[in-house]
Amino acid sequence: MWKLAPAGTGKELRAVFVETLQEIMKDNKKVVALEADLGGASGFTKIQKTNPDQFVQVGIAEANMVGIAAGMSMRGYIPYIHTFAPFATRRVLDQVFLEGAYAKNTINIYGSDPGVCVAANGGTHNSFEDIALMRSIPETLVVAPADEVQLAWTIRECAKLTGVHYIRANRKGNPTMYAEGSTFEFGKGNVIREGSDVLLVSMGEMLSKAYNAAEKLAACGISVEVVDMFTLKPFDAELIRSEAAGKKLVVTFENHNVIGGLGSCVAEVLADEGAGIPLKRIGANDVFGQVGTYDYLCQAFGLTEEHIIDTIKDALK
Repeated sequence: MWKLAPAGTGKELRAVFVETLQEIMKDNKKVVALEADLGGASGFTKIQKTNPDQFVQVGIAEANMVGIAAGMSMRGYIPYIHTFAPFATRRVLDQVFLEGAYAKNTINIYGSDPGVCVAANGGTHNSFEDIALMRSIPETLVVAPADEVQLAWTIRECAKLTGVHYIRANRKGNPTMYAEGSTFEFGKGNVIREGSDVLLVSMGEMLSKAYNAAEKLAACGISVEVVDMFTLKPFDAELIRSEAAGKKLVVTFENHNVIGGLGSCVAEVLADEGAGIPLKRIGANDVFGQVGTYDYLCQAFGLTEEHIIDTIKDALK
């Protein structure tokens, strides 16, 4: 059961990741953390100090890190690995596919600073394709938590499951969405705002912008329902079908390429259903990343509340 929280900016998600792992490690010595020479940026070096027997520094060798995690899984350990989102997906895709999913090993992957969150680290580090890649691997879990509460819950739940789990999350703080103590269900979306005209589906660090845009549109007489689709795989097709029914428009809003990400997930459901409801996908439009500040990149790729508002108003005309 979840409940929305007052607006505000939460704790940095990298700190939440580390603190949650440290809590789990107290009770479960089989939980281990692996880092690819980004421990200072991720905070994983704190785990090295507090739980040295449950930490492995692999160095700049991400493919090896996946292989080591797979081997540890075979010996009964529960590995959590971290690196930049593009290095955790496209750089190591074959290892994740074969040594992880195909071999039925358990690997929990934290792909940090996805898309525009990577800011000045630049075009090579923008990951607008990571969800598409991970969705394509059979039997994977793909999750994009919106805030610290949803992230901490996700980390704890993944420790109870087997298989490859991809957790896509910012390192920095996201606006708070959920109250402490909220619980969720993988594969189930959350209707966080009711509405009758438009269905707006978002996830992760973009969810708060979607919610704020819906609030502003209400002042213009446009009723927008907002869904947090924090699990990209398995995808809650049933919720999309039920909530899209009777709407004039469906809109997706994501920090990812519109090809292969949330927009594609929703498009597949609507196409299979033959719903005939117009769909607008807001995200990176089949382009490479850029270098810049977070705010600049959001403007460059149309990831703003204003762009959501303009898109919905124009579509409803």
